[in-house]
Amino acid sequence: MTAIRNLNRPLAVAAVALASLGLAACGSNDRPRADLAAAQVSTIGVNSYLWRASLETVSFAPLLQADSAGGVIVTDWYANPGNAGERVKMTITILDTDLRADALRVAASRQVNQAGNWVDAPVQAATVQKLEDIILTKARELRRQAIAEN
Repeated sequence: MTAIRNLNRPLAVAAVALASLGLAACGSNDRPRADLAAAQVSTIGVNSYLWRASLETVSFAPLLQADSAGGVIVTDWYANPGNAGERVKMTITILDTDLRADALRVAASRQVNQAGNWVDAPVQAATVQKLEDIILTKARELRRQAIAEN
């Protein structure tokens, strides 16, 4: 009887191992469709939602540079037609492939016209923060739309 038990144990272990391999083979390499809208979409070098949202947000200003591989967007000087005596220039840097608040850095420069000369003026921190918030909100909305479409 002991000899039969000793033979059954290796057979049982082998059967469990084969069953495990069989179950593993049942798995699929197909990813769920929602993964297409994951927070880490980066076929352009940076998070594509942050990139698109940044471009949309500063679309009112002419672009000097847009490097999707490095994640840098630089606008030229923009003067609001309602306030021609002031102009702004923005630099947006996307630092990561993840859709996260700390993956985005916005810097702005401001100048005012004094007697025909452009003079540097301070930019309120709240202005830069508001611009970052707008970009992040748009990026999240783009991601939600991508998930809904899949």
